[in-house]
Amino acid sequence: MAVKKLGYLGFGASDIEAWRSYATKTLGLMDAGSKRDALLLRLDSRGWRIGVHPSPKDDILYAGFEVENKADMERVAQTLEQCGVPIQRANPEELAERAVIDFVKCKDPSGVTIEIYYGASELYEVPFVSPAGVSGFITEDQGLGHYVLSVDDLEQSLDFYIRGLGMELSDIIDWQMNPEVKLQVNFLHCNRRHHTLALIQAPAPKRLHHFMLEVSSFDDVGRAYDRVIDQNQVVMTMGRHTNDHMYSFYGATPSGFAVEYGWGARTIEADWSVVRYDSISMWGHKFMGMGAA
Repeated sequence: MAVKKLGYLGFGASDIEAWRSYATKTLGLMDAGSKRDALLLRLDSRGWRIGVHPSPKDDILYAGFEVENKADMERVAQTLEQCGVPIQRANPEELAERAVIDFVKCKDPSGVTIEIYYGASELYEVPFVSPAGVSGFITEDQGLGHYVLSVDDLEQSLDFYIRGLGMELSDIIDWQMNPEVKLQVNFLHCNRRHHTLALIQAPAPKRLHHFMLEVSSFDDVGRAYDRVIDQNQVVMTMGRHTNDHMYSFYGATPSGFAVEYGWGARTIEADWSVVRYDSISMWGHKFMGMGAA
């Protein structure tokens, strides 16, 4: 039994108002209000997809993975326990905060809280409207998007996500960042999205390298790119990835980790085979540094 999709992400942030402005005006997300001092953000019919919580950490706090029903949640929890992972049950206050029917939680090998839930809240009666005019975000059966973690132990992390959560390996990139540094990036999927999670074993100041939002049109990417350039916040220029074929760029968030904004990714098909690559991009994606245009 496997998780079905990435449902939500929680970030810690030292400046909530900077996040509110960046998320709505630059990324085009919808302000869904606050709950227990946390800023909630929408990008589709769900009540929220991203929670930004007051914290000096400025890093990922939790990731919520969706399953279909209670029975599936219990099966995933049982599998994790069989892998030696302690499981905690959500209390009523936590359920109200996440606006789901039920969830269980645990820690991954790097200490990130993982929540397995079902029964998220839908707000069809309050349509999603992007403050920046974004035509839409690709979610539904592919989930929120993806995120990339810097981990302490790659093998333990792969075991947790593959054996524990039931995710599958999509492919591997051996990334030569510079003449001295080569990193292996492992990409994992749990639905048609090419990858919901990627893992890198490398020392880093933050666990979260970046998270990704996929929009409905290439023009949405171009307009967002203009907004990020105007704010002098480009981390990596426009480019196209070798493995998922996505056209995207990377911007700097107020918390110091990056956000990838993209369109046009290919999806996992029935005849998919695991392969490896020597480069992350076919073209573009030139590193500019945090906050450089």
